[in-house]
Amino acid sequence: MNDKPYDLEERTYAFAFETRLFLRDGKWDSVSWSDLRQVLRSSGSVAANYVESMEAFSPDDYLYRLKVCKKEARESSLWLRLICDCNELSKTRRNSLQELISEAGELVKIFASIIRKKTPPTEPLP
Repeated sequence: MNDKPYDLEERTYAFAFETRLFLRDGKWDSVSWSDLRQVLRSSGSVAANYVESMEAFSPDDYLYRLKVCKKEARESSLWLRLICDCNELSKTRRNSLQELISEAGELVKIFASIIRKKTPPTEPLP
């Protein structure tokens, strides 16, 4: 994931894809199975909800989908961290996992920034 695409649709797809490649090549114990299934779902959900946001029915639907993307990216980071901390990994595999964790964090920041810019400021209460 060193050459991160500028296109956010491609970048979210690459995150889901790279997560799957990483998980496919591992030898996991039964304790990690739940975490693996969860990160498969959440990483794919980041990409799927971004695609759905591009076909939003309204500005509110668009913002909702982006908020789901942000939430799923944060969740992916949690599962990836648990997988990293609870498994014996080679240095190479641990570095690959750290890259995925970092990318999840960057995606959270990107979505948070977009959401901030698209959300109208609230009026102060009287």
